[in-house]
Amino acid sequence: MSDTMVLTFSCTFVSVRRMDHDVKQQIKQERRAALSAACDAVGGVAKLAELIGKTHAHVSTWKQRGMIPPEMAIPIERASGVSRQILRPDLYPIEEIRA
Repeated sequence: MSDTMVLTFSCTFVSVRRMDHDVKQQIKQERRAALSAACDAVGGVAKLAELIGKTHAHVSTWKQRGMIPPEMAIPIERASGVSRQILRPDLYPIEEIRA
């Protein structure tokens, strides 16, 4: 009977880990899309990088990894008009817009 319990726990654990991976991938995809929108709004990666004081390589790497540094959400918002809530909803929840 304890073998069955261990197996059930093990399967549940794998399922939760898989879900976490899927959620992480979704977040990365959303950040890539947000950063792409910001780049498009200003005329490309190089222009966004110039406007926020970073290199083309920085912005390209963020885009590739689906990662936007927390301290860059507001500068990107100011440069592109793409809201910080879209760029980093984990730091700037959508509810703040409604408040």
